[in-house]
Amino acid sequence: MGGAGLQMSVSVMVVDDHPLWRDGVARDLSERGFEVVATAGDAASAVRIARAVRPDVVLMDLNLGETTGVEATTMITGSLEGTRVLVLSASGEHSDVLEAVKAGASGYLVKSASAEELVEAVNRTAAGDAVFTAGLAGLVLGEYRRMAATPDDDKPQLTERETEVLRLVAKGLTARQIANRLVISHRTVENHVQSTLRKLQLHNRVELARYAIEHGLDVEPEG
Repeated sequence: MGGAGLQMSVSVMVVDDHPLWRDGVARDLSERGFEVVATAGDAASAVRIARAVRPDVVLMDLNLGETTGVEATTMITGSLEGTRVLVLSASGEHSDVLEAVKAGASGYLVKSASAEELVEAVNRTAAGDAVFTAGLAGLVLGEYRRMAATPDDDKPQLTERETEVLRLVAKGLTARQIANRLVISHRTVENHVQSTLRKLQLHNRVELARYAIEHGLDVEPEG
């Protein structure tokens, strides 16, 4: 049952202000082969402990009391380059999702997600993909399209193929899925990704996906 987690040896930290929920999620992930390195019940502890244990993925609740999960996400992603934050929240509100993404979260999952969905989301987040509960990605992308509607003469110029790959990255596809979709090799996809990263002066696939949705490049052309 824990094969997928064991293959990747993903280290996880669980942050939630409800002890029963926090401990339950930590136990479920451990049983599926993840290395749960820490838990925390408030934002200040989450930031302090994350900086000490440097997990691959932080599962972050948003409602943490005086200091929010959004603020904790900002501090963690700003100081730990190798750590990604996956929000796990009871809220599916548009504003909450947007604030989390702006703070640097790699994805957003609602607490009604199944254990299998959580396992997949943690694995994909650790692999550098942007992960959203079904329906929420569309909300985020639509909002960023509206924000990016004004012309930007300073926007780096990408080739048609680079834009096509970037659009699929923004939709959450892995390099292998993109290769299958475009009928090109996995290596060619990675070359396009690396070329685009250099042009946009970004550092990883999550930043690349964020750039794409901020600039309205997430919509596939018809046909």
